[in-house]
Amino acid sequence: MSFKMLKQVQQLQAKMAKVQEELAAATVEATAGGGAVKAVVNGDQRLVSVTIDPEAAEDVEMLQDLVVAAVNEAGEKAKEMAARRMQEVTSDLGLPPGLI
Repeated sequence: MSFKMLKQVQQLQAKMAKVQEELAAATVEATAGGGAVKAVVNGDQRLVSVTIDPEAAEDVEMLQDLVVAAVNEAGEKAKEMAARRMQEVTSDLGLPPGLI
């Protein structure tokens, strides 16, 4: 491996570490049931919080479905956010998407 390539790999690793830190702090949210349930997920795809409108608690089965829907949507948004950020980091190298 040439010195230039080694330096590029080190720069890429540093950029990726910085992006991972930023993603851990970044959050996305999704709602279900017209806002009755709100899920917040961070860039590490970890559930940060769930907010439930008290009126939604009257129908437990519906509430369960709304929680699942909101959490799944927030997780998808977090994945998309992470993929976009990583693509930004790797685009300078001319690597195809998904390689790293």
